[in-house]
Amino acid sequence: MEPQASRGGSPRAVPSGTALYRDISYLATFSSALGDIKDAAIYVKGNVIEWVGEAAALPAEYSGADQDSPLFNWLVSLYPAWAGMSGEDVYVATKLAMAELLLSGCTCSSDHLYIYPNDVTLDDTIRAGREMGMRFHPTRGIMTLGRSKGGLPPDSVVEDTEAALVDAKRLIEAYHDAERYSMVRVGIAPCSPFTVTNDCMVQAAELARQYPAVRLHTHLAENTQDIEFSEKQYGCRPGPYLQSVGWDQHDCWFAHCVMLDEAERKLFAEKGLGVAHCPSSNARLASGIAPVRVLLDSGVNVGLGVDGSASNDSGNLLEEARLALLLQRALRQDVKGLSVREALEIAIKGGAKNLGRDDIGEIAPGFAADFVGWKLTGKVALAGALGDPLTALILCTPGSVDLSVINGGVVVKDGQLLTCNVEELVREHNERSARICSLVGSPDI
Repeated sequence: MEPQASRGGSPRAVPSGTALYRDISYLATFSSALGDIKDAAIYVKGNVIEWVGEAAALPAEYSGADQDSPLFNWLVSLYPAWAGMSGEDVYVATKLAMAELLLSGCTCSSDHLYIYPNDVTLDDTIRAGREMGMRFHPTRGIMTLGRSKGGLPPDSVVEDTEAALVDAKRLIEAYHDAERYSMVRVGIAPCSPFTVTNDCMVQAAELARQYPAVRLHTHLAENTQDIEFSEKQYGCRPGPYLQSVGWDQHDCWFAHCVMLDEAERKLFAEKGLGVAHCPSSNARLASGIAPVRVLLDSGVNVGLGVDGSASNDSGNLLEEARLALLLQRALRQDVKGLSVREALEIAIKGGAKNLGRDDIGEIAPGFAADFVGWKLTGKVALAGALGDPLTALILCTPGSVDLSVINGGVVVKDGQLLTCNVEELVREHNERSARICSLVGSPDI
């Protein structure tokens, strides 16, 4: 006789995440305490309803986006949402992010994708970059240090080092082009000291250095939580940590670097390590303000990043340059904290150097045909500022570019993006975003 358990099947797993159901025009609760509710929302945790009420009264912690948490808590809330992404979600999100970058004057970008749930691969972002016409440096991000081993992310979203690096090797050999004027160069990017194991950092560097022009990237010294984790987990600050894993060479650049101390700034200058300054993200997450003036004066190369939309809520590179200027002046209470030309040079030449490019960053013979333009007439933002158009570009927020040429091809003409249907892209992105945001979890660590 067949055992009863097998004939009856296996119990269905209880959901472990959270979900928010909103846009309910009329909800019959059948609860005498709650009654019927118009314009309602339901928040579910696991297999239990945790909150029901009018959508307008939805508590912030259930809102589907964590707006008021520092770095570690913010990440913990987003891991469940990111775990629900598909390859097509990533493809659409990359196109949307690139549309905003392109319209703000960006012609070349790197991206750090470090979570690969379901059918997601880095190929999804490369396909998007090729369709949008952006010069692109996608990096194969990696997380290997799950919560059970002392890391921040849940074990369900981390990878095995060997498998991740096998995929990195596949991507390099399939897409990486080290030639001058190349449109795609692949990098390797273990996520951060609090999400990867030391062997991952070491082996990633060893793999990257087997290929020409493959660079290394990670997040570093972003806030006090980041520093405290390194000191507790590794017994040292970020500088000695980098040296211990072989990441103290000129082929490395690091996002944030808000909390570098004097010895670490000296190390960066001596070894040619680059910094990607992300002022909006650092301000939004209350991480601090990177000492860009001090870094530049110390001889450290600084580029500019908009970071991810989840920690910035904007992908406007020109406005990022403006904020970088304003914050350095405010931080130092000195108008010499950063000049207009320095802010632009960070965004243009500093970024090119971080990516190991000597063929972009200037409009000059022999350089790639990448350039952008804004019309000076007919713009309210530029009225009265035509005597110094370069300064006006930063201080007067002129809006989207009117012309963008990348690799010799016109990508934006008369303010219109030519490489995609923006209206259709936004519609599809909104639909996918609503589903993913409903999976956002609690920020509690």
